[in-house]
Amino acid sequence: MNYRAVADTVAEKLLGYSRDDTGWRVCKRTNEVCVSWRPSSEYSGNLYKGEGIIKAAPKDVWECLKPVPEGPRVKWDKNVKSFELIEMINDTVSVCRTVTPSAAVGLISPRDFVDVILIKQYENGTISSNATHVEHPNCPPKPHYVRGFNHPCGCFCAPIAGEPLKTHLTMFFQTDLGGYLPQSVLESFFPSSMVEFYSNLAKAVKIFKA
Repeated sequence: MNYRAVADTVAEKLLGYSRDDTGWRVCKRTNEVCVSWRPSSEYSGNLYKGEGIIKAAPKDVWECLKPVPEGPRVKWDKNVKSFELIEMINDTVSVCRTVTPSAAVGLISPRDFVDVILIKQYENGTISSNATHVEHPNCPPKPHYVRGFNHPCGCFCAPIAGEPLKTHLTMFFQTDLGGYLPQSVLESFFPSSMVEFYSNLAKAVKIFKA
């Protein structure tokens, strides 16, 4: 599989999502984030978008977000139990396995995901993480975990002009959790999970400053 080509395609899709304001419906809003959704063009579920301002410099926010084994994210993100590097393709592209704990009061059992991830930096200083599910010969499905599938997802960590200690964070995700879960559980879990993510990130950047 040409993992680099897959990753480049995902990055283009996420950039397209970020520029397309049509069809979004707000489902949750707090002081830290606005979560909206629209039907996914990738699978039968929804594409979710989170937008908010994190009160920290982009480099500090990115330090908390970057998907690396033993990084800060596994310490503060309640939806990530571990990251495992499967293969480093080049300096910006890798294949990783993410393990998630049970969630929604046990209704969602532990999952694992295998994704190709591209880290990309734009000329305006924005750093993006771009990921989608792939297969890898070194990471077949494992016992005790339901294999989930991330469709094109990721985040944009953007600087704010004149506000060096603030970051505009936009996230997109569309995840097929696999298994047999009622749609009502999914529609409740995803927006609430994103709100919790932004809240926990805002606290984490104060602890894990680069």
